[in-house]
Amino acid sequence: MNQKVENLKGKLIVSCQALPHEPLHSSFIMGRMALAAKEGGAKGIRANTKEDIKEIQSQVDLPIIGIVKRDYDDSKIYITPTMKEIDELMEVKPEIIAMDATISTRPGNKTLDKFFHEVKEKYPDQLFMADCSTVEEALHADELGFDFIGTTMVGYTEQSKGDKIEANDFEILRKILASAKHKVIAEGNINTPEKARRVIELGAYSVVVGSIITRPQLITKSFVEEMER
Repeated sequence: MNQKVENLKGKLIVSCQALPHEPLHSSFIMGRMALAAKEGGAKGIRANTKEDIKEIQSQVDLPIIGIVKRDYDDSKIYITPTMKEIDELMEVKPEIIAMDATISTRPGNKTLDKFFHEVKEKYPDQLFMADCSTVEEALHADELGFDFIGTTMVGYTEQSKGDKIEANDFEILRKILASAKHKVIAEGNINTPEKARRVIELGAYSVVVGSIITRPQLITKSFVEEMER
């Protein structure tokens, strides 16, 4: 594992993403957002699309977890669902590529096992992160040989509906940490500095924080809702 990735241990990764319907959607803005995150002390960036990643790479020399979000009609999976997205990301070579590693089948009715095998065969030296929603999915991804196991999808799938990463002092995360052989990255609804510190204390390799840092519309909404109560 290269030094840049080693530097993520115990540190903050900031997710700099804005989808086409969002006000900050622009590779230029995401590049500046990554620079601001670096100035604040972030040691890594998670980003969507090769265009955004390329711009971010021109602004900061931090390790990047790259994804491509894309919808397909025949699958619920939208985070790096097919080889097309992997190939696009490999044009800019982020240090880590993340993909949905839930039990849902991928486009073309492909299983995670088959897809991951194909991807590893094509890009044997690339580091991969599994975005999971349950303890079972995480431990399966760990068995498959993902370099990093993430809690990214907890609460966002049918099988994890109602689950919250922070419930019972991060019980889901603790169960994964107890059994996983690979590094575990805490991600998803970690929206306070205290939660970020806690997951590192519990043994997470690093923590990804997104919306609460990089989506002003959601940050604003939380203030407005609290004031209206």
